[in-house]
Amino acid sequence: MKQKLLSFCGFAILLFTVASGQTKLVEKVTKKGSEIVIPYEKYVLPNGLTLIIHEDHSDPVVHVDVTYHVGSAREEIGKSGFAHFFEHMMFQGSDHVADEQHFKIVTEAGGTLNGSTNRDRTNYFETVPSNQLEKMLWLEADRMGFLLDAVTQPKFEIQRSTVKNERGQNYDNRPYGLVSEFASKNLYPYGHPYSWLTIGYVEELNRVNVNDLKNFFLRWYGPNNATLTVGGDVKPAQVVKLVEKYFGSIPRVPEVQKVTVPSAVVEADRYVSFTDNYAKLPLLAVVYPTVPSYDKDMAALQCLAQVLGQGKNSVLYQQLVKKQLALQANASSQLSELAGEFYFQLVPMPGKSLSQMDTLLRASLDSFEKRGVTDDDIAKFKGGVEAQQINGLQSVAGKVSQLAAFQTFTGNPNKIADLLKMYTSLTKEDVMNAYNKYIKGRHGVFVSVLTKTEGIAAAKNNYTADSSHYTPPDYGYAGLKYVKPKDIFDRSKIPGNGSNPVVKVPAFWRKDLASGIKIIGTESTELPTVTLSITIPGGHLLQANNTDKLGLANFFASMMNEDTKNYTAEQMAVELQKLGSSINIGSSTDEITFNVQCLKKNLDKTLALLEERMFNPKFTDDAFKRTQKQILESFKVMKAQPATVASDVIAKINYGPNNILGMSENGTETTVKNITLQDVQDYYNNYITTKGMKVVIVGDVKQAEILPKLAFLDKLPNKKIELPAVAATPLSTDQAKIYLVDIPKAAQTEFRVGYNTGLKYDATGEFYRAGLMNFALGGGFNGRLNLNLREDKGWTYGARSSFSGDEYSGDFEFSSGIRADATDSALVEVVKELRNYSESGIKDDEVVFMKSAIGQRDALRYETGFQKAGFIRNILDYNLPANYTEIQAKILKSMTKEQINALAKKYIDPNKLNMLLVGDKAKILPGLQKLGYPIVELDVDGKPTEKKAF
Repeated sequence: MKQKLLSFCGFAILLFTVASGQTKLVEKVTKKGSEIVIPYEKYVLPNGLTLIIHEDHSDPVVHVDVTYHVGSAREEIGKSGFAHFFEHMMFQGSDHVADEQHFKIVTEAGGTLNGSTNRDRTNYFETVPSNQLEKMLWLEADRMGFLLDAVTQPKFEIQRSTVKNERGQNYDNRPYGLVSEFASKNLYPYGHPYSWLTIGYVEELNRVNVNDLKNFFLRWYGPNNATLTVGGDVKPAQVVKLVEKYFGSIPRVPEVQKVTVPSAVVEADRYVSFTDNYAKLPLLAVVYPTVPSYDKDMAALQCLAQVLGQGKNSVLYQQLVKKQLALQANASSQLSELAGEFYFQLVPMPGKSLSQMDTLLRASLDSFEKRGVTDDDIAKFKGGVEAQQINGLQSVAGKVSQLAAFQTFTGNPNKIADLLKMYTSLTKEDVMNAYNKYIKGRHGVFVSVLTKTEGIAAAKNNYTADSSHYTPPDYGYAGLKYVKPKDIFDRSKIPGNGSNPVVKVPAFWRKDLASGIKIIGTESTELPTVTLSITIPGGHLLQANNTDKLGLANFFASMMNEDTKNYTAEQMAVELQKLGSSINIGSSTDEITFNVQCLKKNLDKTLALLEERMFNPKFTDDAFKRTQKQILESFKVMKAQPATVASDVIAKINYGPNNILGMSENGTETTVKNITLQDVQDYYNNYITTKGMKVVIVGDVKQAEILPKLAFLDKLPNKKIELPAVAATPLSTDQAKIYLVDIPKAAQTEFRVGYNTGLKYDATGEFYRAGLMNFALGGGFNGRLNLNLREDKGWTYGARSSFSGDEYSGDFEFSSGIRADATDSALVEVVKELRNYSESGIKDDEVVFMKSAIGQRDALRYETGFQKAGFIRNILDYNLPANYTEIQAKILKSMTKEQINALAKKYIDPNKLNMLLVGDKAKILPGLQKLGYPIVELDVDGKPTEKKAF
């Protein structure tokens, strides 16, 4: 229920607030009954800052979000990417926060942090234990009010390089990464701020200067263009007092008006194309202009996208994918503040052209017009929306993010009520009207993504944007002055911590059944949802003694998501979506997993569908052939992704080419071709059992209530599955060695540097201690590796090192995507950092930082159902004591510098590194040859290109 405390319009409220010189409560929203609402209080400070507070004492956590109403929509031709670039600069210190300290302060407080930029807003956020609230507000206020004197040319240049690396990693260096750039550039009028990506163009990033940055800050980064949202274990009166203290004196920026831009008008189909350096399969993207976010047609467009191209019951799946004409075919509605787009994306099956995809898409739309929108379409859409809205309330961060977005774009933090009304009142006619209004008979942009070997577009290019009528916008940058806040307290003093919050580990129950099923559960009544995870021994390791059919478990899991004896895959999908439920089957190293999620009220119906999935699979020849084709084609996509190639190949190097632990769970082209339909049926007949089954339950359900509902599991066969014994067989590493995989023209080099440690997972043993030891080296943003390669050199978007392990073996690995022209220099720095850490050890201040950061983050570990499930699943998998986190805390507290150094000497060995580099051989090899290491060239499958390799 929304309680209006002042009946003025938003503008009148603001005037009243400024005149009175006091922070005023504008409205308070509370929850009544079972309605879906996020309770909050909304305030406005005299300087225009909007403050929203959500009080939730369920976990000792607080989330702070500052959203500035500025994104790439406030940019202009020649200065693209500036809003996002500026986001990076906001982490580079301010008057009272030293360089590289922002991340350090939050991490040391046991928290997490980040920022993000999109077309229309930029936000900065922290999740921390609740006793750290004041410190977070101090940090955010300092960079809002005291940034510019800390901005230097060297910092500017490093972050410029980091942003360019981010573009390389997320766009330029991955298949189809530039589709949206080409679509937007050719959909919107020249100069429209949506006609370029938020990341911007490299050449324009190269041209901006530090004065541009300062003007951007002065124009947009003020309290009257920001919303501060605080949620979690807080008291509103205390929050208001602290916000007034730290933000109240920050002066306004010039008033911000709404962006006004011309709409996208497409008078004839526009065909454009480009060649993708990484794509192995062509793609056709088709985009139509629609409407902005929160438009009355928003829900109808969402539902239309689902009907046309989302899920096995969609028109495109039925017309193209199921008939094996397309490998992928989907649709989506993407709405932003100023405009929206309706996307289709189609990847043809081998032998089919992009021109045929164009024709087939149009034919599919014709079939949709005959089919129409059904009652089931509406019911499953509404069921999915209800579940989505409820699941979005799991974390404080999720709720705060929604409140901040609603306020920023609509002025109403309680917009969720309007959206639910829009969704629940949606009709078939609304959806059909949206199709007729935005798709039928309309024109769009058709982007053909060509590969280096398949260069025929859907049609001849026929469009180039007209730049002759562009007039740069005047955003009011002239005459801006930097005025610092004036305070009556000393901002240079970092606020202390509040009282340590009480962290409660989730209470759980266990039950071992006579059939061999082990069950663990924890009740959580915050949301009316239930999540189950059921695992059965098997998976990848079953092929250890016969790798001719490697990938069988993965194939089997895919087939288990298809038809059953009483439901087609499409019918099953409809029933689940109407319930707002999901059932997904997957495979992993040593098990098959059934993951179930549902609303509490639909638990019985969902479990009935789970029983059908588990007991009555129907493995058809059509589904088998389609799945096999899809898996085989997916190998082409994976081999075009440098990061995926790197992760797969380093496993082969670390474990040896003939060890199951080094082989992909997906199999290979050869082994997947060897799999037959009978193999899939045999897997089900031989390996589905209750013996060794594990069940994890989290949600609004008691033990006594759920156990009888799971009685059907006991009807499965009860037979013991013997997994082959496996052990790591790492290659000989008598010296450090470079392994090189060539990806021609790669903008970045993917680094995977490390070796097999043999250190198996142990929650309270040496594995856990090794993780603590690694923290200062590469376990976080302030690790030595990241500070060197990202913050000091600007060569990467991020660098990290880690120890990973399971019950079979373990690895140490450094990983990063490095700018190609810095490959050799970066490798020298990585080896130097590892050697220094191994030989000289950790510093005293790093020990203190590590203990504080890890010791305080427990408050963040048990908030969501997913987190609770992970905690109790760990206990079940590794037979851990209920108090194992307390044992970890004691280990952390008592760990000495000498113990850490001993572990570093033992497990960090720069003399036996497997240094895998996946990048452009022509560009990086000359520099690598000068380093003096042996160099072995491998192909994308990890096989030597010369006999002497390996």
